[in-house]
Amino acid sequence: MRATAIGHVLFALYPLLIFAGLHFFSPRSVGAFVLIALALRYRRDAARLLGGFSAGQLIALSLPALLGAAVLIMNSEILLRLYPSAISASMLIVFGATLFQPPTMVERFARLQEPELSPTRVRYTRHVTEAWCVFFVINGVIAGYTAAFASREAWALYNGLVAYLLIGAMFAGERLVRQLVMRVA
Repeated sequence: MRATAIGHVLFALYPLLIFAGLHFFSPRSVGAFVLIALALRYRRDAARLLGGFSAGQLIALSLPALLGAAVLIMNSEILLRLYPSAISASMLIVFGATLFQPPTMVERFARLQEPELSPTRVRYTRHVTEAWCVFFVINGVIAGYTAAFASREAWALYNGLVAYLLIGAMFAGERLVRQLVMRVA
């Protein structure tokens, strides 16, 4: 298995790995593991990603790494558990910035499959980008709440299962709506 693929698997399993890791290791040790997983996940894509984002978006994408560094310094479990909130904040900034500097993020994705979009479809992609921004706010708040006030078990359940189910529901719901909109457009 390639290092990038391993990084993606570790990223997806993050809450469960943190939950298990904290039973045996200090937050600092688990935080070091997180930084290694981030490096594995993004090492190959870094140059490609850096060219496509503004300075603000790059800072946003740095939030998880900065949080990991803070965990190493402070040895804080709460900071470690805030990682899903940092991911939501990063995604909110990346998607939200494109609402002010089009094309929107979802329009960019849509144009990969269909380079010529009608004005109706461009408006639709804007609304989908806005919906994802709302999702990132709500998810980030819930993830932050569970990090600060919930048990490890509740935190792991929300961030390791429920959040992924909600993301899946967003994708599935958007696909259904898109099929209806595209028939009309």
